[in-house]
Amino acid sequence: MASTGKVRVEGPYCSSPFDPLAGLRAPDDPPWDVYLTGTVFLDIVFTGLDTAPVRGTESWARGMGSSPGGVANMATALARLGLRTSLAAAFGDDHYGEYCWDTLEQGEGIDLSPSRTVPGWHSPVTVSMAYEGERTMVSHGHEPPPDEPAPDCPPRARAAVASLTPGRTASWIAQAARKGARIFGDVGWDDSGEWDLARLPDLRYCEAFLPNAQEAMRYTGTDCPRAAARALTDHVPVAVVTLGAEGAYAVDRRTGETASVPAIEVEALDPTGAGDVFVAGFVTGTLAGWPLADRLAFAGLTAALSVQEFGGSLSAPGWTEIGAWWRRVQSVEGQDPSALRRYGFLAGVVPPESGRPWPLRRAVPTIGFRRSA
Repeated sequence: MASTGKVRVEGPYCSSPFDPLAGLRAPDDPPWDVYLTGTVFLDIVFTGLDTAPVRGTESWARGMGSSPGGVANMATALARLGLRTSLAAAFGDDHYGEYCWDTLEQGEGIDLSPSRTVPGWHSPVTVSMAYEGERTMVSHGHEPPPDEPAPDCPPRARAAVASLTPGRTASWIAQAARKGARIFGDVGWDDSGEWDLARLPDLRYCEAFLPNAQEAMRYTGTDCPRAAARALTDHVPVAVVTLGAEGAYAVDRRTGETASVPAIEVEALDPTGAGDVFVAGFVTGTLAGWPLADRLAFAGLTAALSVQEFGGSLSAPGWTEIGAWWRRVQSVEGQDPSALRRYGFLAGVVPPESGRPWPLRRAVPTIGFRRSA
């Protein structure tokens, strides 16, 4: 048959066959586990560069991949962990937007019913060049469409992930909280330099706040990430502070729990999206009802697995990779018994072995191929 002219996504990904919340579901539950909203980029990632590009020269990359980026990194990470994920975003009506929509909806099983295609709007694009464990990015985009991208009324969900913006409120966050969603908030760098928690009005709706160490210390005026986490619990029930190569620290005001988990030592190829994967892991563990230390360890593990691959949403791990890592790490001689015990909860969580090899070499989708219908 003749080609339909539509860009098709070919790849191994679909919604996770493993449901971490299977034992908790009830007939009157919300239709979605997690709702989120934001901007979707088309990410084009060049890999295998020996050095950073040099002015006046041409560099050839040994590999290239394309995938949805931006908020799609978080949505994909959640979906691959088996959570029923709903995303509200604006998509361009160009081939880039069509590709991203098809990848997320058909390839990852993400609900896009709150999303929309905007006529005449060009999809934002980021080109990322990965080398020596670092990355250099160049982005391009046009003015976003009005009210992009959140709808007036978010769907019912167990949880929602919100990126808080200093000095601004997002009405959908309060609406989602009133519908019973547990809000998980993260935040970016405060370009104003004020670092005032009063400028994060939507923080009052959050169950958990997950800044990095520098953000946490600046917002609380402390000189220690752990002290910052404790100070943040005056404003939010659960504070999680990521410490980079040192791991993460968390405090739960309601239970009195604290947890500190060191980072897993891995060869980091590309850190793109690792923060999103960490949040997705923490949300999954929270909705599953795990203790704070297990949630923190799981979030760190998923982030560590992601940085071993290139790309943002491309590198988000699923249960196959998590289970394979757990089975393999137990077989390595000389492991610290206390470190193994830290992840012992996985024994009762991961699905049976699938027979797929690990580390898993992901097929990298690339725009340009057309298939017959």
